[in-house]
Amino acid sequence: MVPPDPRATPLTADEELLGAESRALVTELTDAERIAGINGELAVAWRELAGIHSGISIFGSARVPEGSPVYEQARTTARLLGEAGFAIITGGGPGIMEAGTRGAQEAGALSVGLNIELPHEQHPNPYQDLALTFQHFFARKVCFVRYAIGFVVFPGGYGTLDELFEALNLIITEKVRDFPVVLAGDGHWDGLVAWLRERVVAEGMLRPSEVDLLHVCEDPHEIVRLLALGARAQGRLP
Repeated sequence: MVPPDPRATPLTADEELLGAESRALVTELTDAERIAGINGELAVAWRELAGIHSGISIFGSARVPEGSPVYEQARTTARLLGEAGFAIITGGGPGIMEAGTRGAQEAGALSVGLNIELPHEQHPNPYQDLALTFQHFFARKVCFVRYAIGFVVFPGGYGTLDELFEALNLIITEKVRDFPVVLAGDGHWDGLVAWLRERVVAEGMLRPSEVDLLHVCEDPHEIVRLLALGARAQGRLP
């Protein structure tokens, strides 16, 4: 049986980069050209986002339908944050990302979408005032943190959990300080927080204070209050 040719369909930039040492994925690009491309991607993003000093990054599933309770909760939260003077930053796609950018526009706040090149599930939503497209996940992740004073994390899958735990790791290693992380979503997170306390803390792999970094909150007004406290601590009030 002849193995499938991975070049039969276009490679994403991340796939090309990560598989460059595999003979099946080698392209004409040199490592110097790859590095230059990454530098260029960051340079463009930093130039376009330079005026954002009080952003809130909102994460959650791309698969949440419009009109569902969690979609509307994210939309309301983003609208209230926008009314409080915060810019809203999302991944720019459907689901919770759409709810976040939509709520921002309803408040007259800046709506930023950091889109990512993916083979499926990622199409830009129509509620973005400023939309950037990234080819590399890690460049995009830098911008989610660099231009935000905190995260609001709604229910989601692996991508959402990735952003959540990466943020927590940056906090406990003091790469960022006074950076609130709020979990929202009608009890969705209770089991995760309980597991962290009952197993991970109990086994000595986390301190109780490190689990306390997670603020579980369902009330959009309370979410805004918690994030405003974080902005005040950072000296970055909107």
